[in-house]
Amino acid sequence: MLVRSATLGSGGDRNRSRSHHLSSKRRRQGSSVFGWSAPAYHFDKGFGSGVNNWIVHMEGGGWCTDVASCSARKNTMKGSSKFMNKDFGFSGILGGKQNTNPDFYNWNRIKVRYCDGSSFTGNVEAVNPANKLFFRGARVWRAVIDDLMAKGMKNAQNAILSGCSAGALAAILHCDTFRAILPPTARVKCVSDAGYFIHGTDISGGSYIQTYYSKVVALHGSAKSLPISCTSKMKPELCFFPQNVVPSMRTPLFVINAAFDSWQIKNVLAPTAVDKRKEWKNCKLDLKKCTAAQLKTVQGFRDQMMRALSPVHSTPSRGLFLDSCHAHCQGGSAASWSGAKGPQVANSKISQAVGNWFYGRSAFQKIDCPSPICNPTCPAISTDE
Repeated sequence: MLVRSATLGSGGDRNRSRSHHLSSKRRRQGSSVFGWSAPAYHFDKGFGSGVNNWIVHMEGGGWCTDVASCSARKNTMKGSSKFMNKDFGFSGILGGKQNTNPDFYNWNRIKVRYCDGSSFTGNVEAVNPANKLFFRGARVWRAVIDDLMAKGMKNAQNAILSGCSAGALAAILHCDTFRAILPPTARVKCVSDAGYFIHGTDISGGSYIQTYYSKVVALHGSAKSLPISCTSKMKPELCFFPQNVVPSMRTPLFVINAAFDSWQIKNVLAPTAVDKRKEWKNCKLDLKKCTAAQLKTVQGFRDQMMRALSPVHSTPSRGLFLDSCHAHCQGGSAASWSGAKGPQVANSKISQAVGNWFYGRSAFQKIDCPSPICNPTCPAISTDE
């Protein structure tokens, strides 16, 4: 069973969530996070017409590639539920107000806290007594889903698996499994917000991000948890790239992404490890500070993004909101999700595009104008969720 470690407060604020930790029984079943603390999620119950509708949103927060970087996370909220805040405000796609989230405001809304550093793919049985790290993110994910099923998700009529950044990648990787767990009569779809990390070429001509992901997969034992439709065809680290997973996905997917994704510009195109002279230090943080040559390279990154997205916009059941902003995770705040000053593509806000697509009111696959300065609705958006 779950224990309630925080409350909504008197009167019930629809934008505040309850914090839940999985029981010791779940931990004995192997679903512990790094330091033997319980997996956790925040939950705001659905009401009215949304009582049987569920949105499970996975938090982002990068990855760890070795014992040192994972150990550093162990004593933070990205590695242990002991350090996670008990109250959590919901907004954007999780918002509880009809005027800012009209299609999903009264659903059961869950935010799964990110604690494993592998996009919930870790699956290592042994625990090294020297570091006492648990690499079991895939088991954490399944334990949370099973717990939600017992709390009523088994009766779902509509459901979405979504996430931001590393959590959005998890939404893609676990999408078909999520669909298979839920009732066959339910409408189930997945939404990735800034999780479409591309198998890109960096400024050195190599692919640092592939090397990086290979370390994640090796350390966490992720190969066993990645979609077999992908791992049966290529190296497991290549299955961390959505462009290699999406072609064989059966569940409808909506991708929200910035063509000039700020995290990917910094870490896929111009990672510090290959920018030996630090020539990209200023440019990758602020595109206005790029030289003409650098801007041409940045524009080339958009071309790489467009090619990587071909499995999305070539399939009618999938949705795409690709703006030309220099941003990362745009669905987590009311301002960017549905606000008057939020980004628009084809005169549509993100909330409208996703809502219309989910309910089948209209398809949405729109690609913004091609330059990083062409869309006046692009705001300065925080990279935090």
